Amino acid sequence: MLVPDGSAEDNLPVFTATAEGIWATDQRGSGRAYIDALIGAGFDRGSMQVTQDQTTVGNPAESLQFSVRWGQDECLVGQVGPSTGQVVTAVLPQLAEGRCLVGTTRPIDW
Repeated sequence: MLVPDGSAEDNLPVFTATAEGIWATDQRGSGRAYIDALIGAGFDRGSMQVTQDQTTVGNPAESLQFSVRWGQDECLVGQVGPSTGQVVTAVLPQLAEGRCLVGTTRPIDW
């Protein structure tokens, strides 16, 4: 259960469990599925980032990353895909401008 007043570390178990729930379905390669599930678990859509599901030539991405900015200093970050073979999550420091993921992310506009 989400702990809104808790730390990123306090919320890592629900973040991980939510991601593992999607990983166990046929939606495992869909960034939108992870974002929608995290929103459903109570995380703030406006604090999220997600990478592309597909490569520039249309193949499934080897690695899909998603994140939730937590507070002023931390991020909950998840990674899934053939390159990891499982859900990998961590609490990491925020990057410049409150970002959690390096590189280009896709807009969460649905």
